[in-house]
Amino acid sequence: MATYSYNAINAGGREVKGKIEADSEGAAVTRLHEQQMRILSVAEDKGSAFSFGQNKSLGKPKDASLVIFSRQFATMVDAGLSVLKCLDILEVQAKDPPLKAAINVLRKDVKSGLSLGDALAKHPNCFNKLYVNMIRAAEIGGILDIILDRLAGFLEKDMDVRHKIKSAMMYPCIVLFFAVGMIFALFFFVLPKFKEIFASMGNIEMPAMTQAIFAMSDFMVSKWYMFIIVPVVATAVFKKYESTPDGRLKVDKFKLQAPLLGDITLKMAVSRLTRTFGTLLSSGVTMVRAMEIVGETSGNAVIAKAINDSRLAIREGKRLSTPLQECGLFPLMVTQMIDIGEETGRLSDMLVRVADSYDSEVESTIKGLTSMIEPILIVFMGFVVGFIAISIFAPMFKLISSIA
Repeated sequence: MATYSYNAINAGGREVKGKIEADSEGAAVTRLHEQQMRILSVAEDKGSAFSFGQNKSLGKPKDASLVIFSRQFATMVDAGLSVLKCLDILEVQAKDPPLKAAINVLRKDVKSGLSLGDALAKHPNCFNKLYVNMIRAAEIGGILDIILDRLAGFLEKDMDVRHKIKSAMMYPCIVLFFAVGMIFALFFFVLPKFKEIFASMGNIEMPAMTQAIFAMSDFMVSKWYMFIIVPVVATAVFKKYESTPDGRLKVDKFKLQAPLLGDITLKMAVSRLTRTFGTLLSSGVTMVRAMEIVGETSGNAVIAKAINDSRLAIREGKRLSTPLQECGLFPLMVTQMIDIGEETGRLSDMLVRVADSYDSEVESTIKGLTSMIEPILIVFMGFVVGFIAISIFAPMFKLISSIA
């Protein structure tokens, strides 16, 4: 019998550390589960250890692969197959290498005595906190097939929204790419040739705008490396600043307040937040724990802070809609729908409805934005090309008029 050190959260929600004797890691985990503890890590004192979240080298699977995995898993569990048998079949069928490797480890962990939720928690790159906590709630409630099917639907909806956004932004991005490429080509290759022609024609008096574009062309040709160094250094400095707590808060606040894009960012954040929150609540996760997960997976420090403050207010006995409204971050419609959900006892349904509404708003807003970006890019390109053309032909007109 070996001694194992563990780090876990007890039934009261407090993090505890200690040691336990057991024949194996699986047996130690089982005994801790019997004590109603949620395990964070278990390690044998002599060495051989495992800790949840260590298998980050497996990589991240494709979203579509995770949807298929969840859907097939739900179907097999509903058909009466054991979790271990399901994992055996899913490992054979999986084609995504990171997911296949994760399932292989999952199968071994479940076979050694780990619960499915705890085994999933060891692969944060494959299964996020939302996924893990919903599975844990499903195991407690005995509704694993229902929750897996619900997870598949959630992932499918999230993937569909992101796909629509990417599709809408594809054309403007391609136009912008070619526009920038054409401008660089003019300054690097075309303008230097015209400068040589004008130089060979003698002392031609060139207008100020012609001199300006030739000076810009000379700078770009001679200092071309600056167009690589400056963006790289600026990106590194920005990421360094963003990695600090204060920097992350200010950057995320700017994202929510930026002209045009700020409104879309907020709508996308609200949509993801409410859908995640509603899915967790409908799966049996407690309100406080669900809010903790929502805050961690929000992707925005400002929203995460607002959710955390609301969670603390709920612990003090307040209703959810009150602190959300007081923070001034969320639209009135969202807080009102949450208030109605609390009144009627259908909060999870209301949250999902809010998410559906904001998904539609995000899609229509992005379509409107892209339809506005396209003519702006065309006008901008016309102005740049026209300015360069006039700058080049102006000296020629002067030369012709002087000859005449």
